Amino acid sequence: MYSVEFAKLWTKLSKELKSNMEDQLAPTITEGQLHVLELLAANGTMKPSDFIEYLATTPAAVTTLLDRMERAGLITRSRDEKDRRVVWVDATDKGKSERERGLQIREEVLDAYLSRISSHNQQLLVYLLGKVAN
Repeated sequence: MYSVEFAKLWTKLSKELKSNMEDQLAPTITEGQLHVLELLAANGTMKPSDFIEYLATTPAAVTTLLDRMERAGLITRSRDEKDRRVVWVDATDKGKSERERGLQIREEVLDAYLSRISSHNQQLLVYLLGKVAN
């Protein structure tokens, strides 16, 4: 009954948020790179293959993303001392700084959207989205 309207609103909001985030993060990082930097902050050093489940993408796309991030100085990749086949990914100081900037931007962008409704309705929206997501 409401699924069509929900789909329209969700698609519109998702596109707007993604576009707004990309505009604000540019030119130093992308939203996908911010996600990688957040994963590194939460999990510590990771292997490239570890990102696949979180990013819902292909190994080749992860490699391309990490290549760009390494060239931009956001991450480093190093070989494991015991098994040279294993590569470890770490955030650099620049990457950590960009993650903090990105999180601040995300908060500001989302606050701008949420400020359109009352605090009570913000709480209700988060609660209802939690119900839908789980």
